[in-house]
Amino acid sequence: MRSHLNTQAPLAHEVLAAVLQVRSDTLQVLLWRRALDPHLGRWSLPGGRLRPDEDVETSIRRQLAEKVDVRKLKHVEQLAVFSAPDRVPGPRAVATAFLGLVPSGVDPVVPEDTQWHDVNALPRTAFDHEAIVLHARDRLRSKLSYTNLGFALAPEEFTISALRGLYSAALGYKVSATNLQRVLQRRGLLVPTGHTVSPGRTGGRPAASFSFAGKGMQVTDPFAVLKPPPRK
Repeated sequence: MRSHLNTQAPLAHEVLAAVLQVRSDTLQVLLWRRALDPHLGRWSLPGGRLRPDEDVETSIRRQLAEKVDVRKLKHVEQLAVFSAPDRVPGPRAVATAFLGLVPSGVDPVVPEDTQWHDVNALPRTAFDHEAIVLHARDRLRSKLSYTNLGFALAPEEFTISALRGLYSAALGYKVSATNLQRVLQRRGLLVPTGHTVSPGRTGGRPAASFSFAGKGMQVTDPFAVLKPPPRK
């Protein structure tokens, strides 16, 4: 009996990145508009085919360098493998997806065909890229509860009020500044810088400035869950 294994087309492997940043008080993702079929004109995640001589993280960092200054990324981690047989039209392609985080206040230079989009109001995306973006959003939300990953969303120095805004945008609900400060300080994650920030036009006392103690991701409380406030 003749085997059909050798008649199958080689399996393509691509790498994709959901690069997230809090911009204008919303969690946003970097997408580029496709200029070719299939899905001409739809918005896609940056990435492309895996080369024979590279691993997946080397590949995504190389390809991100074509869209965004990778030095601006504070954190990159593998997200998941997307392997549905029909995830793209034509020959089957498996995708290894990554989560990348850019700190607030940084404005990387991107090509003209590339823009930031609100993750909760995505435009029409190509293939399964919307599902990948939402998976990245959910991963970030989960890890903000039990790790120090907030360091990758925040600038080098920040006030508690500003940090509250970043967490609120990422989590999708308003966070109490007092509770956030208490939790992060209990975990030893906040370091006073000794600086203060002017209150601006609103008046009041100058706000103390902080920084994160660590610059690499760490599990700080494996059983913690940041929950939204109860509905009234």
